[in-house]
Amino acid sequence: MKRIMKNIAVVGCGHWGKNLVRNFSHLGALACICDPDASLAQIFSEKYSVPSASFEDLIKNPEIKGVVLAVPAPLHASLAIEAMRAGKHVYVEKPLSMSEAEGGQMIGASEKYGVHLMVGHLLQYHPIFVEIRSMVADKVFGKLQYIYSNRLSLGKIRSEEDVIWSFAPHDISMILSLAGQEPQQIRADATCILQNNIADAAIIHMEFASNLKAHVSVSWLHPVKEQKLVVVGEHAMAIFDDTQPWNKKLAVYNHDVNISGQEVYCSKADVEYRHVEEAEPLQQECQYFIELIQGSVPPLTDGREGLRVLKVLEAASLSATQKRIIKMAR
Repeated sequence: MKRIMKNIAVVGCGHWGKNLVRNFSHLGALACICDPDASLAQIFSEKYSVPSASFEDLIKNPEIKGVVLAVPAPLHASLAIEAMRAGKHVYVEKPLSMSEAEGGQMIGASEKYGVHLMVGHLLQYHPIFVEIRSMVADKVFGKLQYIYSNRLSLGKIRSEEDVIWSFAPHDISMILSLAGQEPQQIRADATCILQNNIADAAIIHMEFASNLKAHVSVSWLHPVKEQKLVVVGEHAMAIFDDTQPWNKKLAVYNHDVNISGQEVYCSKADVEYRHVEEAEPLQQECQYFIELIQGSVPPLTDGREGLRVLKVLEAASLSATQKRIIKMAR
């Protein structure tokens, strides 16, 4: 690994931005912070011993090589494109943008100006999910049959985006990564409870050409926190429960289900808790952005991966609004 340079600026020091500031500082890469709230910017400037600057000034600074955007989703496209036009690599929090058209413009800017565009699909960098991805590649599960994910909690309730756009990107990103393909059709049901036209709970169903089925359940009106990914294959099943202690986050069941004539036989196996080296997922993601800028690693959650997730988000929103199945373009 190359020596880390202080060349990263974090824009947005609020609810999630403060965690990015902390991690880039811990990694020795934080050079500057930016927040429209001057008093908040001052607090973080003093806490991490880095200057604060306006967005316009930091993208003019030749010492800044990477810009991290932890700002409201409607601002992602405009700020990212402006930063990339200035020759900066950009790490933008999920979702990539608020429309496929904007996402395409962001990818175009990345290619035109020769810079990286990375999307903050955090769970792609979680060591537990990395292990599951390796298990799928090694055919541990056999053919994948069913994947589902629950992301449920109480808050943080938003007004600029609904629960589909706020919670589901992580789960959609994981499912598409494991499936290795985009869904053929999508159906979603959403419920608006607290605000008109802002969904508080939703279920997204996906069907793939391989006959794989998947669904995502999201809610910010759930009494307890639940973050669980379940993978079902021909020869094994796994549960990634991110609310469990580290040594119990990944449970593997070597269950076997066979069909003989009209009979279905289930052979159950004891649970195996898979050992995975512990690491903070956000620190892993921040480290990846640093190494991406250095040219040490290939793109993982790049603009095109973000756009695939965005297409599913748009289709899910359309399905929930129009109450119909959406066929995806091939």
